[in-house]
Amino acid sequence: MNKYIYEGPVIEFDRCIQNNWKGETVAASETKARSNLSYQWKKRNNRITGVRITLPGKLRKII
Repeated sequence: MNKYIYEGPVIEFDRCIQNNWKGETVAASETKARSNLSYQWKKRNNRITGVRITLPGKLRKII
């Protein structure tokens, strides 16, 4: 498992709703890390799980 850090914009249904958000997670792959970070953002910002959240910025892998 690797630690991933995301710092960048948050997109909700093709609209930027936050310019700079920072989050971190531990995951087996980059795909799972993006999923975890998206879920974290939804929980912290009171969104239901069905909302489409995209994190288009770079994901940094910390070994």
